[in-house]
Amino acid sequence: MGATVYCMCNQKGGCAKSVSSVNLGIGLAHEGKRVLLCDVDSQGSLTASLGWQQPDQMEVTLSTILGGILTDKPLSPGSGILHHAEGIDVLPANIELCGLENTLVNAMGRETVLRKYLDTVRENYDVIILDCMPSLNILTINALAAADQVIIPCQSQFLSMKGLEQLIRTIARVKRNINPKLSIAGILITMADMRTNYARDIVELLHTNYDGKLRIFDSIIPMSVRVAESSAAGKSIYIHDPAGKAAAAYAALTKEVLEG
Repeated sequence: MGATVYCMCNQKGGCAKSVSSVNLGIGLAHEGKRVLLCDVDSQGSLTASLGWQQPDQMEVTLSTILGGILTDKPLSPGSGILHHAEGIDVLPANIELCGLENTLVNAMGRETVLRKYLDTVRENYDVIILDCMPSLNILTINALAAADQVIIPCQSQFLSMKGLEQLIRTIARVKRNINPKLSIAGILITMADMRTNYARDIVELLHTNYDGKLRIFDSIIPMSVRVAESSAAGKSIYIHDPAGKAAAAYAALTKEVLEG
C-alpha cells in the first residue's frame, strides 16, 4: 500500500498552502511518520520555505524527474530528493516546471505522470504531501490524480471562500474520470484573526455552507507574523516559535489528520 498521499490545494494564492504543507509534514514527522514533501509549484515556495532559497539554481527538481518519465529516461532511486534537518524528505521545484507544463499538455497520459513517479517512492514513506500551485492547471490535475485525499486551505476571507465551489467541482471531476479513490480530507481555515467579527462571520458561513457535506478541521491556523518569519528562516514554526499559537494550531491539525 505505501504512503497516504495528501494534496494541499486551492486555486487562490496567499492562503498558506506552502507553510501548511511544511508544518503539517514536520508535525507528522514528530509523530514518527516517514514524510516526503513534494513541491508542485513552479514558484518553488515550499522549497524556499525549507531553506533552499535559490530553487532556480538546483540541477535536479520535480521538473527533471517528470521530464525523465515523459522521455522514458531511467532515473536512479531517490534522485533529486533532499533531506531536511527536521526529519523530512523534500522533492524541490523551480521555474522549470512552467516549461514542463507546456510539454505535459500534449503528452500521452498527461494527467498521471506524477502518479507514475510517486508509485516508485511510495513504499519508502508513510505520508506524501503535494504542495500545489495556485491554479487549476495540468500540474494541479496531476497532483489530484496522484492523491488519496485533498486538504483545502482557505483563508478566512470572502474571496477565498468564493473559489471553493469551483475547486470542489474540479475535485469531483478528477474523482469521476481519473482517480476514483480521491476524497476531501477537509477544509483548513488559515490566516484567521479570530478577534475580529469578520473572521468569525466567515468561519460561521463556512460551517453553514459545508457542515454535513465536508469536514472543516477544528484547528484554525491564526494570523501570525511568526509563521512568515519561519518560512524566511527555512524552519518550521515548531523551531521558530515553539510556544506560539500557530505551533499549537499546527500540532492540533497534525493530530486531526492522523485520526482521519
